[in-house]
Amino acid sequence: MSFYKEMRAFVLRHGAINNPYLDRFQTGTLTDGEFREFAVEFYNFARFFPKILVAQLVNTEDEAVADELTKVLYSELGDGHTKNRHELLYRDFLRSIGLDVHDAMTRSMLPSTRAYIDGMEQLYSSGNHAMALGASFGLENMAITMWDRLIPGLTRLRQERYPYLDMTYFTFHRELEGTHEDAMEKAVAAVDGSDSVRAGGMTAQDREDFRRGVKAVLDYLEGFWMGLGKAGVSSSEATVNTGPTRHS
Repeated sequence: MSFYKEMRAFVLRHGAINNPYLDRFQTGTLTDGEFREFAVEFYNFARFFPKILVAQLVNTEDEAVADELTKVLYSELGDGHTKNRHELLYRDFLRSIGLDVHDAMTRSMLPSTRAYIDGMEQLYSSGNHAMALGASFGLENMAITMWDRLIPGLTRLRQERYPYLDMTYFTFHRELEGTHEDAMEKAVAAVDGSDSVRAGGMTAQDREDFRRGVKAVLDYLEGFWMGLGKAGVSSSEATVNTGPTRHS
C-alpha cells in the first residue's frame, strides 16, 4: 500500500467522521436547540478556515505544496467570484434558519470548538512542514464523508421544520471537495518524490510527522463533535419539559 493510500485509509476510519453525533445528525433528529448550536459552532470553522490556510501557506517552503494550498485557498475565497466566498454562503445559511450573523460571530465558542480552531491553526502554521501538510491532508480527505453525513440531516430538517433552510454552503462544498482531495494528493506526491518531477521523498521522520499531523487534526475534529453532543445533552436536560421551538 502506498503512503498516500495508507493515510487516506486511516482518515476514513477515524472517529472524526464516524461518531454518534454525526450518526444522529444524519437522521435529522436533532432538537431545534441542538441544531442552532451546531449552526453557530460550525460557523467558527467556516469563518476562520481561510485565515488558517493563509498561516500554512506563508509557512510552507516547498513551492509545489504552496501551489496546491493556493488553489484550496482561492476556492475558499470564491475562485474570483465574491458571492461564492464560502463564509458568505454560510451567513446565508444562518439567516435562513433565523440566526443573526452578529450574534453568531460574537458568541463565545464552546471549549471544544475553541480547541479545534486553535489546534488547527497551530498545526497549519507549524514550522514542521510535514506535520502541517499531514493536518491539511487529514482535513481535506475526511471532508466528503463529513458532507455526506451532514447533508441528509439538513435535507430532512428542511423538509420537516425549516422550509427556508439554505443548504448552498454544504452542497457547494460537497461538489468542490474532489478538487481539494486532488490538490492534497498532488501535494503529497510532490514532497514524497512520486510526482515524477523530483527525485527523493519523505524521510522516515517526515512520514512520522505527517502521520502525527493527520491524527492530531482529526482528534481535534472528533473533539468538536463530542463537544456538540455534550452541549446537546445539557440543553435537553435543561429544557426537558418545554419541548422544541419550531422555526417559522
